[in-house]
Formats: sequence, C-alpha cells, structure tokens
Amino acid sequence: MNNLDKQYQELLKDILDNGSKKSDRTGTGTISVFGRQIRHKMSEGFPLLTTKKMAWKTMVTELLWFLRGDTNIKYLVDNNCHIWDGDAYKNFVNNPNYKAESVADLMSSQAGQLVKCSTQEDFINKIKTDDEFAKKWGDLGKIYGKQWRSWEGYKHGMVLGAGLSKEQPIDQIQNLINDLKTNPDSRRLMVNSWNVGELDQMVLPPCHYGFQVYTRELSDEERLDWMEKNRPKTVLPMRDPSVEFSMDEFFRPYGVPTRAISLMWNQRSCDFPLGIPANIMSYALLLMMLSKQVNMVPEELIGNLGDCHIYLNQIDGVKEQLTREPLPLPNVILSDRVVNDLSEYIHTDIILENYQSHPKIYFPLSN
Repeated sequence: MNNLDKQYQELLKDILDNGSKKSDRTGTGTISVFGRQIRHKMSEGFPLLTTKKMAWKTMVTELLWFLRGDTNIKYLVDNNCHIWDGDAYKNFVNNPNYKAESVADLMSSQAGQLVKCSTQEDFINKIKTDDEFAKKWGDLGKIYGKQWRSWEGYKHGMVLGAGLSKEQPIDQIQNLINDLKTNPDSRRLMVNSWNVGELDQMVLPPCHYGFQVYTRELSDEERLDWMEKNRPKTVLPMRDPSVEFSMDEFFRPYGVPTRAISLMWNQRSCDFPLGIPANIMSYALLLMMLSKQVNMVPEELIGNLGDCHIYLNQIDGVKEQLTREPLPLPNVILSDRVVNDLSEYIHTDIILENYQSHPKIYFPLSN
C-alpha cells in the first residue's frame, strides 16, 4: 500500500484547510501551517510520489551535485537540471558591481565580445557555453555541498610551526560514514548545513538544514528475512541441538547486515507542492547510499517540517493533485559498483524500476 502519497495528500489538505495567509520573501504570498512530520518505511517501496509525475533525473542530479561538494550550477546545467537557475540569475543581476539595466552590455573574458544576458535563458546559455563566465557567475556561495563536504569556521586539525594553527575543512559526510562504522550507537551521527558564520555567503540559506541518522541491531529473524529476499538460494544448515551454533557465524560469509539505519532530516521552509516531494526522494536516496556504504538495511525516513506552505499561485494544482488516487510505489536499486566515496556515484549507478504516476502538474517556482 502506498502510504506516502496518502500522508502527503493529507498534509496538503491540512495546509489548505488550516493554513494562515502570509506574505513571503518572494512577494508571491502563501498559506502555511507550522510543525508537521512525514514518515516512511523504506520496506514499503521507494518514496517517489505517484500522484504527479516526478522529475527523477533532475532530483538525482541535484543530490549528486551536493555529494560532490559542488556549489556551481555548471554541473547542473550540463546535466539538464535547472532547479537553481533562478537563484543564480537573481544573484547575477543583483550583484553590486553591475546594475540590472546594464547586464546586456557586460563584457566577457574574451576581450571585445559582448555578453548577452538580458534574460535568464541568455544567462543559463552563457553558463553552459563559457567556462570562464560559469566559473565567475555560476557559483552560489557556501551552500549545501560546501557545508556537507568542506565545512569551515573552526580550528580543526593541523598545527603549523611557531604555534600557528591552520583551519582544515571538515568533510561531514565522510565523518558520518566513519562514525557509522566505528560507533553506530552514537547520538552524534549528524550533518549540518546551517553554518551561522557563512549564511551571508549563500545565495539562499539552507531550507533543509540538517539531518541525523540512527541505527539499531537486527534480530536473527530479521537477518533471515533479509537472506530470503537477497540470497534466496542459500540453504540453511541442519542444526544439532547438542552443538552450540552461532547464527552470526552463519550469516557472516553472506554479508548479511547486522543493523538497520534510519534518517531524519529537519527543514525550516517547506514548499509543499514543489520542494517537499523532491526532498523526500533525495533524502531517501541518500539513506540508501549511506546504508550501502556501511552494509546496513535502510529502515525509516522521517521529515521534521517547519513552515509548511503552498504558494497562492499553486493552489489550483494542489486541488488537482488531491483528486488523484495513489499508485504503487516504485523500487530503486543501487549498482554493486564499489565506490570509495559517495561523490563517485553517477546516474547509471541509480536505477528506478516500476515507476507509474499520474501526469505532471505544473507548479510555479518562486525565487
């Protein structure tokens, strides 16, 4: 049964029925409620909404971009992902060095060649075709990828001569994986994007600002169930009651996981029609990647959601989505290719199977 779409539709209805009208940064206007939660058991299928067609490749591309530690939209644009186009263009035209009315007359790095960027489409095309321009104008500041893979702001690590210390970037994702392997019961298995000292260096402060993972030991029965699903041809040994027998020794050669892993993310600003479906999918995929790295079973995905809103220009689409009956959830399979770091994943490592959905609904994005 697809409980994910049903939960999501109930939350959409909650916002419509109980939301307060509020002004917002974009000037569009919203109706919103505060403090909601969504939970999904990964055993019930991959949490990709079926009540509208989801842009699967676009969302995968964004997650891979985060995991690379990248903050320049060049990678996104080259992979036909345009989630961040509006933020990058807005940052470009609002740059104090250039007035919006003179944007079309900017000079490129190639002397004498005019940069035609009077529209967002022009700007994105320039990002795609001019590497120097992309390097200068495509960077979004110290957003998610920077904080996940190269957090700065604290003295950490190396001590130099004459008593001087050098600030070493902190790779939160790799630290998390190391801690999962060495101390899986820790209550400090967290990654944070809300770097207070660098918020003013981001085109947009993080909406989903941190996540925590939790693991628990699997019972022998749960491990046997895993074997039946993943090693179906394995023959269980005949047991002599008079001989001491260790199930752990039996499981070990087959690589049977000993633990389950869950992920909970926290989000301050929740665009329910557009952003939240992508966030659910993205963190579910991240949970699967982490579980593969540490040989655990992905168990539960939880979202703690702050300001849950629908933009006023999205209401008609929401009402349409509420009329649709959920379809069965799809499956996602990660390839068996060994990756030493999550940044090494590529699109072909991530396979979506049996995805059925209702037609796409167009929801405007407010920047």
